[in-house]
Amino acid sequence: RGEEFLGSWLRSRGLAPAAVTIGSKWGYTYVADWQIDVETHEVKDHSIGVLNRQWQESQANLDQHLDLYQVHSATLDSGVLSDHAVLARLAEIKLNGTAIGFSTSGPNQAQIIDEALSISVDGARLFDAVQVTWNLLEPSTGATLAQAHNDGVGIIVKEAVANGRLTTSNNDPGFAARRATLQQQAQRLNTTLDALAIAAVLAQPWVDVVLSGAARVDHLQSNIAALNVQWDAEATQALAGLAEKPDDYWSKRSALSWN
Repeated sequence: RGEEFLGSWLRSRGLAPAAVTIGSKWGYTYVADWQIDVETHEVKDHSIGVLNRQWQESQANLDQHLDLYQVHSATLDSGVLSDHAVLARLAEIKLNGTAIGFSTSGPNQAQIIDEALSISVDGARLFDAVQVTWNLLEPSTGATLAQAHNDGVGIIVKEAVANGRLTTSNNDPGFAARRATLQQQAQRLNTTLDALAIAAVLAQPWVDVVLSGAARVDHLQSNIAALNVQWDAEATQALAGLAEKPDDYWSKRSALSWN
């Protein structure tokens, strides 16, 4: 439905494909019927059948506007990175002009990135871009992303505000000391917590795109203010201590409520 809405929005405004950059994903099917309190929200399936079905849907909704098609949450255990039928189909899509990417999640993101970027089809690297979780609490993939960027891979960062943990909505008493550090730096740089968190990502020399994830206009406006933050060495040093061990970060993330 997201693709359907976006496609109709683009057509209603007469926007040419060259005027925008659009990426989408395949591999998950939403099954919650707009209900929050259900046991299963989405089903993950990286099979060739799902790829072909969702690619047809994406083409119908976005047509020539679709620039990047990504494997949604590629993992080592899903088998998608060793499925020859899927990889060959992705290479075919790429040959016809659509860049191919993948997104990652979990404490072994760096391993997944290395594995995915080692895949080649007919002598050419398959994946053009990676969408990865990187933020002040989970910066463990920095070196891997820097190398990938140097190798010409596009880097897209998601969850820059750590699913709300790096915003004013995080009132966890156990986070109070780190929140105070965030607020101190935000005040010094004349910005908000969310904009500070996004600015930290924008300050990385290897990043190409930072996703907002905002659901309200005021959130979007606040996020965009990150572009005006004058990030400096003091902020880097002061906020370096916020980082958590990847296993701890992802354990806390999995316990967050669906929203």
